[in-house]
Amino acid sequence: MKVVILAGGLGTRLQEETSVRPKPMVEIGGRPMLWHIMHLYAAHGMTEFVLALGYKAEMVRSWFLSYHSVSRDITVNLADGAATTHGEATEGWTVHLVDTGLETQTGGRLRRLREWIGNESFCLTYGDGLSNVDLTQLIAFHKNHGKLATVTAVRPPARFGGLDLDGDVVRAFTEKSQANEGWINGGFFVLDPKVLDYIADDTILWEREPLERLASEGQLRAFKHDGFWQPMDTLRDVRLLESLWADGTAPWNIRK
Repeated sequence: MKVVILAGGLGTRLQEETSVRPKPMVEIGGRPMLWHIMHLYAAHGMTEFVLALGYKAEMVRSWFLSYHSVSRDITVNLADGAATTHGEATEGWTVHLVDTGLETQTGGRLRRLREWIGNESFCLTYGDGLSNVDLTQLIAFHKNHGKLATVTAVRPPARFGGLDLDGDVVRAFTEKSQANEGWINGGFFVLDPKVLDYIADDTILWEREPLERLASEGQLRAFKHDGFWQPMDTLRDVRLLESLWADGTAPWNIRK
């Protein structure tokens, strides 16, 4: 099953980083966010990726084009410039890098990938969120219900603690539970290619008309994920993800 990753947005809420690089190329533990997302899918056996590029697409292209050499030992013959790499490739992935336009909206980017997607069901997610969602179970859930689309429903991260008050007396500080939050769109979709017919043009947001219409027609199902899910919207989020990786406790670092 192919995996489509939306990686072309401007990332305006993370301008500290995105002024110089596209959001999916912000590094966690020395690797771009994109690599972490792809690593999660690869752990579940999916190794063919279609990246919908836009803002600073050349930086994404450059990173993947040089990955073969920079991730392995290399010998360079200075006389003629010939280079020989050593050792086995660390990732056996196939990556299609497709420029879907600078101003194109999320739905429009997906629509532009029709020829790359083909006629089989495929996965779709955003290039700025990590999770430990069981993608194997997600795909099985999608196949079993037989509808056109599945979205992973997640709980938003609990950003603030609470105060236990007795009048104006603070009795205690309380941790706000993520489980008490409502369900939101966490990405990690599984889709039938027929959903592309729900997208009219480049101006369409995937999260609006297409998903709303799929829902109204009874063609959208939710796979509920109560585990780890973390977007990368702010510098605080970047630091949180970085600390989890540095501590060796990153929930999304799944190996099978």
